[in-house]
Amino acid sequence: MMDLIIIIRPVILLASSILIILAAVGILRFKDDIERVLYARIHILGIADVACILALLVLGEPLLALTYFVLVPFVSHAITNAHYHGEGD
Repeated sequence: MMDLIIIIRPVILLASSILIILAAVGILRFKDDIERVLYARIHILGIADVACILALLVLGEPLLALTYFVLVPFVSHAITNAHYHGEGD
């Protein structure tokens, strides 16, 4: 059983790393002249959030992963809400 855990941990960390890199590339590909680009970027960062949560779980930090899982959607909503209401000003 321990051998299986030793094999699974690096695989999940590698998958998380690939998801984070893909999210970063996705953010850089968007141009700022596209309307509502912030919402697309927040969505792409959601992929990185899931990857970070998986990495934290694999590294044995379930409390930190749970905290991250709970707080990040609230922060994302606050950022997009502030952007939406601040556009007309």
